Amino acid sequence: MLWRALRRFGQKLVRRRTLEPGMAETRLARCLSTLDLVALGVGSTLGAGVYVLAGEVAKDKAGPSIVICFLVAALSSVLAGLCYAEFGARVPRSGSAYLYSYVTVGELWAFTTGWNLILSYVIGIWVEGEAEAFFIIHRTSISLNVFVCWGSGRVEAVEKLFILLTSVLVSLRLLALGASESALVTKVFTGVNLLVLGFIIIAGFIKGDLHNWKLTEEDYKLAMAGLNDTSSFGLLGSGGFMPFGFQGILRGAATCFYAFVGFDCIATTGEEAKNPQRAIPLGIVISLFVCFLAYFGVSSALTLMMPYYQLHPESPLPEAFLYSGWSPARYVVAAGSLCALSTSLLGSMFPMPRVIYAMAEDGLLFRVLARVHSGTHTPIIATVVSGITAAFMAFLFELTDLVDLMSIGTLLAYSLVSICVLILRYQPQKDMKIEEEEVELQEKTPEAGKLTLQGLFSPLNSIPTPLSGQVVYVCASLLALLLTVLCLVLTELPVPLVSEGPVWIAVVALLLMLITGITWVIWRQPQSSTPLHFKVPAVPFLPLMSIFVNIYLMMQMTAGTWARFGVWMLIGFVIYFGYGIQHSQEEVKSGRLSSKSRAKTIDLDLSN
Repeated sequence: MLWRALRRFGQKLVRRRTLEPGMAETRLARCLSTLDLVALGVGSTLGAGVYVLAGEVAKDKAGPSIVICFLVAALSSVLAGLCYAEFGARVPRSGSAYLYSYVTVGELWAFTTGWNLILSYVIGIWVEGEAEAFFIIHRTSISLNVFVCWGSGRVEAVEKLFILLTSVLVSLRLLALGASESALVTKVFTGVNLLVLGFIIIAGFIKGDLHNWKLTEEDYKLAMAGLNDTSSFGLLGSGGFMPFGFQGILRGAATCFYAFVGFDCIATTGEEAKNPQRAIPLGIVISLFVCFLAYFGVSSALTLMMPYYQLHPESPLPEAFLYSGWSPARYVVAAGSLCALSTSLLGSMFPMPRVIYAMAEDGLLFRVLARVHSGTHTPIIATVVSGITAAFMAFLFELTDLVDLMSIGTLLAYSLVSICVLILRYQPQKDMKIEEEEVELQEKTPEAGKLTLQGLFSPLNSIPTPLSGQVVYVCASLLALLLTVLCLVLTELPVPLVSEGPVWIAVVALLLMLITGITWVIWRQPQSSTPLHFKVPAVPFLPLMSIFVNIYLMMQMTAGTWARFGVWMLIGFVIYFGYGIQHSQEEVKSGRLSSKSRAKTIDLDLSN
């Protein structure tokens, strides 16, 4: 009896949502074009980072080789972006990574993903709000000297009040405008931002000096000749294009990776895009490409205009134009910064209600959050809750304590989407004609329905079967576990491993052998031939590479960050096990099926 109860409970945790083929009816308005999605993705990604991050990374971590850092970071983001693109073509619904996990790996993982996406979006709103508050308050206070006599405590209070008001106003704007009008505002601001960035890139190449990419220690000494303190020479690197070496590029790339976070908001528009199977993949790929060009161009122009060691981390572009003799260009940069921050804040606020709406629609969160405004066709309660939550988070916590949580939530979502793509590519198609072909094939080759050594490494079928799909499901789960262990080992060990003794070398070698063998098993299984507008190339290798990169970056987080992550997940599990597991739509469906089966049994008994 106890075993049956535990078995039923376990089945609830891994039950998957079933979707009808094609685009289902939705209560949201399908009004967003491909251009709207590109503007949303670019606006969400090109926020404060493009105006601030390049200076910080170039000065302290990479120097002129920051252009390579952005290239590496872009390639890492593209790995996840391609997986999102395939799922956008495969599952055109709201919910992004939450829904992708629900239809592939089950309800508990789906709730975990959605709960972490909410956290990521909340902190993302907060980060952009604080950046905008810093820009407006501090840049204004420099010229007006209003806050000089206030003290830092009061200035921080004003910043937090500004974030609260901004978050509430943006959420109200989303309620008042709706998706199509918000997309129009985003397109206008994003267009202005791209024009400003284009001006920065062209001006930077005009005013730039190639000598700034091949500086020497003599240049450092000449630049600091008038200073008495020369103790900081060692922090300037060794000169040249890569003053901090290859290690500096890796450190810079790890920081630049988060500059590309934001494109996943496109995947939340599955029920508001006019043609989601085509628009979502195109929107993700194009927005990532545009963002890479912008980051690459701005960082190149910045390091050409000014020696990297003289960059101002908080406002590198205005200082670079002042150094180059084009001080009026600072006002152009200021206009672009405000447009970028506004669109990024709007882009961070846009997807969060969609995820909450999707989870509430499925019954995993409170049903009231799934209410849709009759006029704008937007999730009204979810939007209000999003704005209030983001606003009050600024008063409850310090930004430095929680900013890494955004990275954990985002990287976890990226990893799960990659796993889901890997699993679904090898599952049998839910089509009557295909199922008949599978049955006929299994009748001709009875051994095809049995798990044998030959079936693992050289399957006889050319199309996926339930057995081959189950093999891939188990192998993908094992690979996720082994990659996590490998990342833990690599995080704890310095490079090279030779200095750590033969035991660690044997551990790493064993893990790599197991990963290679299981990957080979997956690669040998038949893939689904379902026609899609976009498919991830080089499966299973590309998704596995994405999983490895994401997990490795997650392992760089501190113990305190993981402790706060545990508290957030504890709150989520209380909601899920106290409410969601009983009110899930899949639970309701199973209850209806059980009622129908019982009714049929009663009818049969009466007829007999």
